Amino acid sequence: MAARRFSITPKLWERVNHFSLYNQTGVSLRQMVEHGRRQSPMTILQAGQFLSEELPVRLAHRVKELDELPNGLNEMPSIVRVKEWYAQSFQELVDFPKPQLPDSITKQLANSISQNPMNLSSSTPNPSLSEEAESHEDGRHDAEAKASKERMRKRALALAEESSNNNGNGNGLRKRIPIENRYYADHANIKQVPPEVTDYNEQFTRCLEQIKKRHDAVVTTVAQGVLEYKRANKGKNIQADVQRFLDRFYMSRIGIRILIGQHIALARTPSSDRGAAGRVGALSGAGPDGEEPENYVGIICTNTNVGAMAREAIENARFVCEEHYGLFKGPPVQLICPKNLMFMYIPSHLNHMIFELLKNSLRAVVERYGVENEDHYPPIKVIVVEGQEDITIKISDEGGGIPRSEMPLVWTYMYTTAQSEDLDPDFQASDFKAPMAGFGYGLPLARLYARYFGGDLKLISMEGYGTDAYLHLNRLSTSAEPLP
Repeated sequence: MAARRFSITPKLWERVNHFSLYNQTGVSLRQMVEHGRRQSPMTILQAGQFLSEELPVRLAHRVKELDELPNGLNEMPSIVRVKEWYAQSFQELVDFPKPQLPDSITKQLANSISQNPMNLSSSTPNPSLSEEAESHEDGRHDAEAKASKERMRKRALALAEESSNNNGNGNGLRKRIPIENRYYADHANIKQVPPEVTDYNEQFTRCLEQIKKRHDAVVTTVAQGVLEYKRANKGKNIQADVQRFLDRFYMSRIGIRILIGQHIALARTPSSDRGAAGRVGALSGAGPDGEEPENYVGIICTNTNVGAMAREAIENARFVCEEHYGLFKGPPVQLICPKNLMFMYIPSHLNHMIFELLKNSLRAVVERYGVENEDHYPPIKVIVVEGQEDITIKISDEGGGIPRSEMPLVWTYMYTTAQSEDLDPDFQASDFKAPMAGFGYGLPLARLYARYFGGDLKLISMEGYGTDAYLHLNRLSTSAEPLP
């Protein structure tokens, strides 16, 4: 018997509209580490209460945006399915019961927040997502984008006016208590942890695990929805407003997955066993074998070894290339990297970005020189350089380059030179196992992962010779989330 589809009731829509009026609250990578290092059942409780407020706001923004997609995209079956997943997760979070704590613990918690706030690093503006940078990169000053933003602003203002308790801050979005007063506090004064705290932490973590599993296939399901849209429009390239939606949607998804994954990893780690968080991360593909577990705080590695991650990505990409083309030996890859170059990052993100770029370079070289010339492939060079603000990884190939007329298209979702454009309807895998090769998602998603923590990804092509990819990684780890 088929599982029953989730239905969004009018009452649930009212709650979605209510939560969508609130601003989202960003958390930097360094702030997550500072919080995670002081792990205890009480800090897990505090983080859980923060997520029970923050995640519904983020989910509500996405439910509304999915519902308001233009030109019939919101009616595609796969898009409707994703909207229902987000609405169901939203409902589970807003209906999740609040912790029932003894009065003495409630008072101690309040005192901790007011008297012992953690001294957190300040977030800095994310340098990669300014509107000006976007418009210059895309080669257009988009009047359509400004009109769309104005429509969204007016809708938010109209909804705010309908609400009787709007505290109006001028943009139709409600102000929220600063994150320092909700997410972070030193609870060292609470010596006895009541069972209610342990029970709440366990139940809330299970709820997040269920939500995370439900959303595993979101990337490929939205991709399927865009395919449905393209077929309904007879194969036309997606419009600029749909492209911007996909950027916002996937950027938001990265943030939601990070918050959920970090909380689960910390909650499943006994406070006396710091290394277990690293093992949780390693099991989910967060780091290569041999990574020191004590370097992990949840899914974040405070000493991510860039050279080790690059070597792992090179090995994996060459293996995929050799399997796909039936080669005994794929194109060689030369790595030039300072020894023991470390910085704070999420290893699975770094691995994913390097892997995607290498896969593109390997494919370009093989298809330019032919599978019969595997002894004569020119090497692909991976050069890693350490700067004051950034760590930059340059991946250079001699795969023939990209025509200048096609350069703006490489960042477009579903743009691909590969033959196949069919997704497996039974595919239900997670982010980093998704079959994005040949579906035009590798480069756009890799750029979003780079930009999420203040980095960027740029391509420079020399048609007739090859392509250089520049992956910039913000080594300061203080960039605010680019919340759409």
